Amino acid sequence: MMRAALCLASALAVAATANALSLSKTTLSANGVEIPVDIAVPSGPGPFPPVLFIHAKRGIDENERKHVAELAGQGFLVVMPDWQSGRMIERWPSEHDPATEGDVEAALDLLIKHPQACRQPVGIVAQSRGPYYAIRLSAKRGKDIAAIASYYGHMQNPNAPEPDQLFRVAPEIMQISTPMLLLIGEQDYELRRMSNGRAFYALWERGVPVELQGYPLARRAFDFRPDQSPEEKIATRHARLRVKQWLQRWMKLDTNNRCPG
Repeated sequence: MMRAALCLASALAVAATANALSLSKTTLSANGVEIPVDIAVPSGPGPFPPVLFIHAKRGIDENERKHVAELAGQGFLVVMPDWQSGRMIERWPSEHDPATEGDVEAALDLLIKHPQACRQPVGIVAQSRGPYYAIRLSAKRGKDIAAIASYYGHMQNPNAPEPDQLFRVAPEIMQISTPMLLLIGEQDYELRRMSNGRAFYALWERGVPVELQGYPLARRAFDFRPDQSPEEKIATRHARLRVKQWLQRWMKLDTNNRCPG
């Protein structure tokens, strides 16, 4: 059984957009491994709608922390587990380590129990490898997840053989019923665009709420590239708004991003 224990390591206050928010670094224990976790809490009185942020295989740096701060600035309480460093996984791993799924699930439990989180199903925002974790988690814990927003996501197990990578989506796509927003640049890698397109059709055909947002002239990682084009900067602003609206819709939040009830 998974055990999650919250240990406050440090806290600091930062400003995000026009809103002050609280950022803290925490660790949780999952199957004997200490997992670093970032938590971003909006300013003002809670509770706040909970969001799990799942990073890409490139790891966590200032870009992910800026993204988390932006979500908190929109009014979401965000938990971001570092599923790599706790297990000494180097950046950019090719293979997927299934044990890290338990680390992400432990962060979900931490988020659900957070004293300032609304008692409701959570939203997930995930990048690249992160959406594969989200799909797996939704297949296992669908009642706990209200919506997924996927930035240029893996729609197949990275360990699957080449024919599956080319022609199929992950089997969990055929099991989940969680509303899913797929965001991807039209100049992303062909295989990634293909797998996102197949996931869109597979979900829509089963009646799962799904939308595919493509961005003209946008490349992989369009939302944080150091060489962002003018179009990619606009795409980033549009994507942030689309994700906020998607979460508001399926988490049943009001126009002020407050929880239902």
